[in-house]
Amino acid sequence: MREINTFIALMLFGLLFSTAVLAKNGKPVQLKCEYLTDPIGIDISNPRLTWKMEDSRQGAFQTAYQIIVDTDSMSVVHNLGTMWDTGKQAESDILVSYAGNRLQPFTRYFWKVIVWDRDGKARPSEIAVFEMGMMGVAHWKGAWISDHHDIHQREAPYFRKEFMVKKNMKYARIYIATAGLHEISLNGDRVGDHRLDPMYTRYDRRILYVTYDITKQLQSGANAIGVVLGNGWYNHQAKAVWNFDQAPWRNRPAFCMDLHITYDDGSTEVIASERDWKTSLGGIISNNIYTAEHYDTRLAQAGWDVVGFDDSKWQQVMYRSAPAPLVTAQALHPIRNVNAISPQSVRKLNDSTYLYDLGRNIAGMTRFSAEGEAGTTLKLIHAERLGEDGHVDLSNIDVYYRPTDDTDPFQTDIVILSGKGVDIFMPKFNYKGFRYIEVVSSTPIELTKDNLMGYFMHSDVPPIGNIKSSDSLINRIAWANNNSYLSNLFGYPTDCPQREKNGWTGDGHFAIETALYNFDGITVYEKWLADHRDEQQPNGVLPDIIPTGGWGYGTANGTDWTSTIAIIPWNLYLFYGDLRPLKDNYDAIKRYVDYVTRISPDGLTSWGRGDWVPVKTTSSLELTSSIYYYTDAVILAKAAKLLTRDDDHLKYTALARKVRDAINSKYFDEERALYASGTQTELSMALMWGVVPDDKVKAVAKSLAERVRADGSQIDVGVLGAKAILNALSENGYPDLAYQLASRDTYPSWGAWIAAGATTFLENWDLHATRDISDNHMMFGEIGAWFFKALGGIKPDEHAPGFKNILLQPHFVKGLDTFSFRFDGPYGEIKSSWRRNGEKIYLDVVIPANSGATLILPDGSKRNLQAGTHAIIW
Repeated sequence: MREINTFIALMLFGLLFSTAVLAKNGKPVQLKCEYLTDPIGIDISNPRLTWKMEDSRQGAFQTAYQIIVDTDSMSVVHNLGTMWDTGKQAESDILVSYAGNRLQPFTRYFWKVIVWDRDGKARPSEIAVFEMGMMGVAHWKGAWISDHHDIHQREAPYFRKEFMVKKNMKYARIYIATAGLHEISLNGDRVGDHRLDPMYTRYDRRILYVTYDITKQLQSGANAIGVVLGNGWYNHQAKAVWNFDQAPWRNRPAFCMDLHITYDDGSTEVIASERDWKTSLGGIISNNIYTAEHYDTRLAQAGWDVVGFDDSKWQQVMYRSAPAPLVTAQALHPIRNVNAISPQSVRKLNDSTYLYDLGRNIAGMTRFSAEGEAGTTLKLIHAERLGEDGHVDLSNIDVYYRPTDDTDPFQTDIVILSGKGVDIFMPKFNYKGFRYIEVVSSTPIELTKDNLMGYFMHSDVPPIGNIKSSDSLINRIAWANNNSYLSNLFGYPTDCPQREKNGWTGDGHFAIETALYNFDGITVYEKWLADHRDEQQPNGVLPDIIPTGGWGYGTANGTDWTSTIAIIPWNLYLFYGDLRPLKDNYDAIKRYVDYVTRISPDGLTSWGRGDWVPVKTTSSLELTSSIYYYTDAVILAKAAKLLTRDDDHLKYTALARKVRDAINSKYFDEERALYASGTQTELSMALMWGVVPDDKVKAVAKSLAERVRADGSQIDVGVLGAKAILNALSENGYPDLAYQLASRDTYPSWGAWIAAGATTFLENWDLHATRDISDNHMMFGEIGAWFFKALGGIKPDEHAPGFKNILLQPHFVKGLDTFSFRFDGPYGEIKSSWRRNGEKIYLDVVIPANSGATLILPDGSKRNLQAGTHAIIW
């Protein structure tokens, strides 16, 4: 056995480090409410409050905390909390649900936390804020209003109202719920920087409202507010195979708005959506979330949203019934234009056609400017690929569109110029997946690179993790992985940003660990889980796209896809240490598992889609579906125990055992250590999800390794196997082989895509496939998590979740000289880096305050690490 020399940093490096620089001394930082910084418009009556302890000293930990909440900031400064004062709690918790006096709608609350460090010294935080929103439909003053057109009207409706601010104002908020999409302007300036508000939901059951701070935009005296509405998923006019045009909620967009003004004298005023608003059509002559947006600059009404505009030709609005019984706050990271991307090149194909290349595949939109004769029509065709003739090729992404005519071409914005100088266009209510933009003008035109700008658009979730290695291909795979993930995050995780934009459940849970290692995404996933609950049938069945207008309750929406309802809450618990996702979804998980049990009396099920898009080999549908059934039962049993539902814990523990036994009885060949026909997917899934009997794990892992080598040391899996294979190998004695698969640059592999120039993940291993060929998909994205789990070795500990205790088991694989990761977990930033120097490995680890780690070295030996910096030589 190799000799191990372990030097804990408290004695060596860490001691020198902590005395060489000023140590951070225990102050609580990053105070958040509902995982958001100083949020406004919170609905929940017991919001979660979180913080981190900033203390770089060795062994730093929190011995106690005190939370103080009040409506007066100065009271909080002086440690007075009339709303809530927890008193000194001798706990290390950094996540606490509010439990003070009843919170009131539209009220601003100030709070801070005092923590006591390892020396018993009190360390107060800065003051943070959270502000409550409507807290129920009873508090709305406005009416649901719309114009007089029906679902077939192509033009977008515009609305306006003027009003007076007669007293000195303290602050002002807009609360707006929309069936469809909205963009708001105040005195001619756009309100906020969000895109595609509000997020897509099951509109006949839940609509989200958005809160905006307009204090700085509102002016004393006369003001004008404008609202323009988009169809979004609410009025899906284009026809496609998903039948959104037949959604039961479909109607002309409408909105309900309350504009609250709080004056210096303490009085309040509400400017509400009412019949005194006026409406008209304007420059947006067509908008479709699925296809594109069309804009006629000649029809734009300049100044429509400023004071003094002549709206005598505008119509009165009409009342509409409320679209849904539930209107709740949009408390999540919004969609934004996050990155501006200048074209790498522009090529003139002829005197009226130009090809722009952004150099990378993104989800988002383009901002286009041009000058030309009035009536000149320009088509901006967005595509991922080029044809052999050098023009854009949409054939890989328009395959599910079912147009009834040629007036709404796929991913093609249409702009009609005014002839009055430079016209600027950027769609308000659409996004696309693309790298190339072909601009086709109806008349000759001169364009340059400066006429177009691309915007990478997605839910603006904070990045919290990254990896870096001596293998440039691994680095590029990780970068492309994150590009694909963000390209498919629009208030819910999607499969692709061009062809479908659907919330495929399987894609969502295949990538959940990749998501949570790289981004602070809990707000988006909790919203999506609410969509799950809204979509669930009374018998427990879920559709395999969520939200849906009705499509997806078919025959294949089984366990391998809709296990999102169990797998995602469980991972949120592991990564955040927060029981609420499990509590909120417990009944839904239970109904789902009970349904599978009713249709699977012998413990096995064939309900599912199977190993979608394999390289070449098909795996047993009953085996893979039953493994996910087992996984769901295990999660439910664990959740029952955590929530002290003892009878359920016993019941579902027994069910999980029954399913596991049924799988092994039918599919496990003990003598040959094989499952079913012994495909890579069958073996790796059995290993990763814990189906293999404990005393047979080593033999099955050996069989998997032998199968991979027999297949030419390359993958032969679809989406289910891609989730499992790298983990199954690295966690069971074959990390070098797993790394060999992960770092290949020839077909079939993740690296083959990158070597071919891809900047996002593809939908098919085969670059020359003729179907399933989107160039921006996330369903093979588990590798992004594997980099952290295997090469970095970081995993949450389910017995001390939220990285209270960090499991560290890095694999120092052959062929890799250095590897490092950074991950900003709930307790603070975790860092680890290792480098090879001859026969030795040098490992540096930083553990955040108030947490610890269990380090497992390659020979199986363990070391318990305190908070602080550690240097280990192996």
